[in-house]
Amino acid sequence: MLVLARKLGESIVVGEDIIIKVISIEKGVVKLGIEAPKDVSIVRNELLEDVKDLNIAASKEVSSESLSLLSKILKK
Repeated sequence: MLVLARKLGESIVVGEDIIIKVISIEKGVVKLGIEAPKDVSIVRNELLEDVKDLNIAASKEVSSESLSLLSKILKK
């Protein structure tokens, strides 16, 4: 992991077309602005973790009978 210190208003460039800029620092919270091409997905890590946890929980609720039925349907 690369660790960089940046002051208010300073930026970091990732690759050729992604810029991360420190927008504000207040009460221990750093706000970042990210400029990137529209085809680059930017998602907070905690949201990805929540979706992963929900998918794991949902998969445990599916019965083996349902999976067998789905498998038969998909083979048709």
